Amino acid sequence: MPALRSHIWFASCPEALQEGLLARGRLWSLKPGETLFSQGEDHGGLCCVVAGALKVGSINPRDGTHRLSLYLEPYQWLGEIALIDRKPRSQDAVADTDSTVLVIPQSLLEPWLDANPPYWRDIARLACGKLRLMLMAAEDSASMAIEQQLARRLVFAATSYGHAVQPTLRKRLRLPQEYLARMLGVSRQTINKALKSLAADRVIAVHYAEIEILDAKALATMAGHFDAALWSGLEEGGP
Repeated sequence: MPALRSHIWFASCPEALQEGLLARGRLWSLKPGETLFSQGEDHGGLCCVVAGALKVGSINPRDGTHRLSLYLEPYQWLGEIALIDRKPRSQDAVADTDSTVLVIPQSLLEPWLDANPPYWRDIARLACGKLRLMLMAAEDSASMAIEQQLARRLVFAATSYGHAVQPTLRKRLRLPQEYLARMLGVSRQTINKALKSLAADRVIAVHYAEIEILDAKALATMAGHFDAALWSGLEEGGP
């Protein structure tokens, strides 16, 4: 599956590990709203979104609100934490659209990794990449205005969280206001106000369940992620 090599982690793995993952994986098809795995389930292996999108989040037991941690599209990986620590899933993963996911069951993967221990380091690298993103999000929440947090989330989504081998810039993002509000832990009204502010400055345009980036450099500058060399080299993605 050559497309998987567009993800920088998978592409950087030894070829034997790439082949081992693919040989032990199987494709699952999910309809919108179907669950890949649920919070509290026993560990179940490593997964990669091949088509469609997954919403990954959890329920706050104190007030019942649903926090959306990540919105994963091709070719993002998930499930590595439960694979490493053997604890139950900490979040839900639910299909947002018709989706296909490569699932490598733990029962097949773990014994193979134990027989090839150097590859556990590659799995740990995947987890560390996710941890860095989550720590950054926590710092953003504590130190940034909501407009800057929003800009950073949009930049991450537009650039595949920086995980693409050949960086591309997607101009249209499927991110409804409800999803953005749940990602940032604020009300939909707060997100609506922040989006209107960006739209008034012609940085973005807001469509039904979709955000269009009009001025990528301005958005990246607001997010604190503007690097002239990087952004000048980015190829524009699809619409």
